[in-house]
Amino acid sequence: MSEEPQRVFEDVSVGDALADLVKGPLSPAHLMRWSSAIENWHRIHYDRPYAIEHDRLPDILVSGSWKQHVLLQLLSRWAGKGGWAWQVRLQFRAMNVPGEVLTAWGRVAGLQRAGAFGLADLEIGIRNEAGAESTPGSARVLLPVRGGPPVPRPFTPDVVPRALR
Repeated sequence: MSEEPQRVFEDVSVGDALADLVKGPLSPAHLMRWSSAIENWHRIHYDRPYAIEHDRLPDILVSGSWKQHVLLQLLSRWAGKGGWAWQVRLQFRAMNVPGEVLTAWGRVAGLQRAGAFGLADLEIGIRNEAGAESTPGSARVLLPVRGGPPVPRPFTPDVVPRALR
């Protein structure tokens, strides 16, 4: 598998869609493995009788931290090794349950130069196969400019002009 060339600021346009990242259908085992890996032992993520009978939920729930992870994976893939997913804001507006196929999506909403780099403002989210949005949000991604310096690693916000922070 060949690696994609590094995305640079000049090749991005407002309205560009990020390649969707599709996960699922999610099973109870997926949810339990995630909860176990991050040591989140809240029973609503793995104990179906508890979630339904005690908390009156429709089923066990996909963890918010899993949704965060998937959206960061979407942003990291889009930015490439030379970019940096700098700021991410999310809202958890709806529940997701086993059996759903979830799609992380993104769209470029704005672009501006940020010192020696480019800054892409993105609309992002997660929707299920019925198109219901559960996790709307936004992100700011720092990209290298063609012929410019690499985005420093570790990234520190001081490379971005104060007015854009």
